[in-house]
Amino acid sequence: MRIGIIGVGGVGGYFGGLLAQAGHDVVFVARGTHLAAIQQDGLSIDSQVKPIKGLRVHAVNDAAGEKPCDLVLIAVKLWDTDSALAAAKPLVGADTRIASLQNGIEATDKVLAAFGPEHALGGVAQIGASIGQPGLIKHAGTMARLQLGALTGERLPLLADFAAAAQQAGFDFNEPDSISRALWEKFVFLASFSGVTALTRCSIGPIMAEPKTRALYAAAVREACAVADAKGAGLAPNHAERAIDFTAKLPGHMKASMLHDLERGARLELPWLSGAVAALGAQLGVPTPTHSFIDAALTLQAG
Repeated sequence: MRIGIIGVGGVGGYFGGLLAQAGHDVVFVARGTHLAAIQQDGLSIDSQVKPIKGLRVHAVNDAAGEKPCDLVLIAVKLWDTDSALAAAKPLVGADTRIASLQNGIEATDKVLAAFGPEHALGGVAQIGASIGQPGLIKHAGTMARLQLGALTGERLPLLADFAAAAQQAGFDFNEPDSISRALWEKFVFLASFSGVTALTRCSIGPIMAEPKTRALYAAAVREACAVADAKGAGLAPNHAERAIDFTAKLPGHMKASMLHDLERGARLELPWLSGAVAALGAQLGVPTPTHSFIDAALTLQAG
């Protein structure tokens, strides 16, 4: 397969790197010192699952002149969505499918608006990974899973091919019955996980071990589920408890990328996570005191 990766951070770097190592034709669109390091020394992944050292890949800062891809994956921070979609255009041909693997619940609608239903897919990435230093992706834990699906629910031959590619590359992939529901399931988890780890400046293990902070996390999950239910997301009735139990089983050292960003003084995705839960709650008449507090408490660091 020919695959385009727009944004070579933790998500794009890990999955794209594994696909390239497996022999697929992958074009990475990156920038800055990270791009320079990849071009000079190759792409490296520090992982207990699939480590890679100095893999030579095709990485550019502009896809103009590149051949169209079978599949394009958007993996940038949420404030870069519009520029990423513009950067992807040269890679999108008549039969190309394109999906966002970003956080939040809004990016898929932007893909749909930019490229239309004949090209747009929904996408979910589940992984703890970040840029350790230019040219190096650090993978925390063992979780590394992608979900892709047509927004109409139809089964696509392309995704059967991608499933085979993922198996060959060594990461989990599935095509869910409802990618829209899968997007909401991730949003419930990630908005809560990001908000509480960033608020407490702490990895998830101590948060779940301390009754007070575990209750804080549980309250955030239940609020996000209530918002999803009000939007008709179709979550299972016990989804909140399942999400809390799932989080309790994660490696204790895991942190959300938003906490990594906070620790290095970078911009935060807060408006698209806890901020979005609070805003949607206000629109729908759903109380969201926990996410509203997280949004307020981190606002001064968000920029």
